[in-house]
Amino acid sequence: MSAPWGVSEVMDHHKTQWWEWLGVLAALATPVVFSSHAMMVNEIAITALFAVALDLILGYSGIVSLGHAAFFGWGAYSAGLFAKHLHNDPLMGLLFALLSSGVLGLICSLTVLRGSDLTRLMVTLGVSLIGFELANRLSDLTGGADGLQGVLMGPVLGVFEFDLSGQVACIYSVFVVLLVMVLLRRLVHSPFGASLMAIRDNRLRAMAIGLSVSKNLMIVYCLSAAVAGLAGALLAQTTGFASLDVFSFERSADVMLMLVIGGVGWLYGGVLGAIVFKLIQDQLSSLTPQYWMFWIGLLLVMLVLVGRERLLSPLKGLRS
Repeated sequence: MSAPWGVSEVMDHHKTQWWEWLGVLAALATPVVFSSHAMMVNEIAITALFAVALDLILGYSGIVSLGHAAFFGWGAYSAGLFAKHLHNDPLMGLLFALLSSGVLGLICSLTVLRGSDLTRLMVTLGVSLIGFELANRLSDLTGGADGLQGVLMGPVLGVFEFDLSGQVACIYSVFVVLLVMVLLRRLVHSPFGASLMAIRDNRLRAMAIGLSVSKNLMIVYCLSAAVAGLAGALLAQTTGFASLDVFSFERSADVMLMLVIGGVGWLYGGVLGAIVFKLIQDQLSSLTPQYWMFWIGLLLVMLVLVGRERLLSPLKGLRS
């Protein structure tokens, strides 16, 4: 599951490339051009941010997780409860979800970073199941199986009211995702990002040259949890609803498939994978509601047999 081009090649280009500016312009234009599909664009943006959050620990740090939906769900319920009981300002809710998810990530990192990859898989999956059961049992607070309903958000920046068509919600999510992507791009191209990839490639060698492996992994795990919580908060704010589905294993598995499609260890792999996965899901589920996962499986088989490098060679040539 490597990136479409080598990490070392990406690291050589610290300055923003022309195709990255083109992607930013395309993202800004998407809510206007596809205004009739605003909710779909909003969902793709949120899912892409969640995929990027997982890639921070999987692609850049080598930490495997099957329960990253725990932080996504925590962020969703945090933002929803904050809006219902404390303040309905969207930006304040985002900040609260970001901080609370980061704290949860710090607590979980104490156990997740211990043991082998198999141990991490079970622990991360267990954390997600605990979050699911807590949201289900605390029905007086979370709504239980009925979900957290009636999340009414105030206007963004005190000016832009959320509309029924989802136009404001779409623009709001796209701007938040772009801002986070800019910050994460600086992070992965920094010395800290290089140290993470050194730890991923050879942990013993990284320790031998003086890198604090545990500290760096705890930092990136907290950061990944915070970004995943931010994605969940965007979902709750823009839909006005949070259900037990945000903690489901299927959500964690779907975002893992997106990284397989787009490529891990490449910041834009999660974005590309989310776009492809969501478009295929939307189109094929309307044509073959019962068998659309067959085509997703077929795509994954093609990626393995043919190779992502060959399938994405036109993109690589365009970038060159």
